[in-house]
Amino acid sequence: MKIYRYPERKIWSELVKRPVFEREEISGLITEIFEAVEKNGDKALVGFNKKFDKAVTPEITVSAEELENAENAVPENLKKAIKQAKENITKFHTAQKTQTEKIETAKGVICWRENRAVEKVGIYIPGGTAPLFSTVLMLAVPANLAGCQEIILCTPPDRNGNINPAILFTAKLCGITKIFKTGGAQAIAAMTLGTESIPAVYKIFGPGNQFVVAAKEYAQRYGVAVDMPAGPSEVLVIADGKAVPDFCAADLLSQAEHGSDSQVVFITTDAKIFTGTIEAVEKQIIKLPRNEMARQSLQNSLFILTSSLEDALDFSNLYAPEHLILALENFENYIPGIRNAGSVFLGNYSCESAGDYASGTNHTLPTNAYAKNYSGVSLDSFVKKITFQHLSREGLKSIGKTIEIMAEAEGLIAHKNAVSIRLK
Repeated sequence: MKIYRYPERKIWSELVKRPVFEREEISGLITEIFEAVEKNGDKALVGFNKKFDKAVTPEITVSAEELENAENAVPENLKKAIKQAKENITKFHTAQKTQTEKIETAKGVICWRENRAVEKVGIYIPGGTAPLFSTVLMLAVPANLAGCQEIILCTPPDRNGNINPAILFTAKLCGITKIFKTGGAQAIAAMTLGTESIPAVYKIFGPGNQFVVAAKEYAQRYGVAVDMPAGPSEVLVIADGKAVPDFCAADLLSQAEHGSDSQVVFITTDAKIFTGTIEAVEKQIIKLPRNEMARQSLQNSLFILTSSLEDALDFSNLYAPEHLILALENFENYIPGIRNAGSVFLGNYSCESAGDYASGTNHTLPTNAYAKNYSGVSLDSFVKKITFQHLSREGLKSIGKTIEIMAEAEGLIAHKNAVSIRLK
């Protein structure tokens, strides 16, 4: 871990930089994968499963029998937990529905906006070291609420060619039955281009490693939209003298265990809390099954002592974290100062894990400082907004002269004539 005591502002821009990967090497591989999928379809995906995941998958489509068997394989207590989380996520996202409101902008000119679901969406669920069935909830629930007509899911198989039962159970619970055994950049390529089995979609959702992020960027060249450039996970914790070091350490490690490329940042104004949290991290990490990954993550992580909470918040806004935790006694006072963050957790008992699983908010969030210009996934992510207008004869008269003057000033006479011919 990298420890800084009262770092000067002039070096902050260096401190907020994330670990950098060799983009050129990744880009070349992504191009090769897309070309292979475009040329060979399912056959390419079967080959990539063997090459990257050491999995033999003669058939990449998950069968109805596999879905049925998965339901029997998931313990009842986990099923109950998933169902409760789904209920909370549904409540929160249902509240995001808006009513259509017609506005009369001028006499006889009525304008309004209506939502239309993105018809075909693809959901990518990472498998690998942590099968994220919780992400199925975060993406499938709002997709269904939005009314998307086709929702498909891609996720990497294990070495036996199987999908984690919890992922399959959650997908079925959310009404997704088109599930495919393919992961990484090749899954993004398949959802972009389409194969014999996998239909092409209009928008792709889901987090992943640097290869998945690069593939989502590449997919946009084909006119396919993506939710956001969501990469390795990160959390930033701001603590005062009333914070609990054990709690802070647990939150930091909950993100560090995601992978070696995750990053965690701890900032406090209290020297005792600073030292105590570092000690608590060392104590807790020993007991984690994924402690090796967490240790690698901590090598790129920051522990910062600042002179004021205002400085801490300024640093956070510059860093723009995916998750921001305010372990502060009077956190309400600092909410107005938060400008850049994916999701915020307030007080000592608002652990980041709550948002990851069951509080109801969405955990698919912008990382790598994209919280400066991206929002997390919401119901809006699955809809397009179409504007409408109706002008009566009186309405065109009321704004016609304005249109004619502006069109003529821009030299667009046909635009002017479209008004003039009606006014005459």
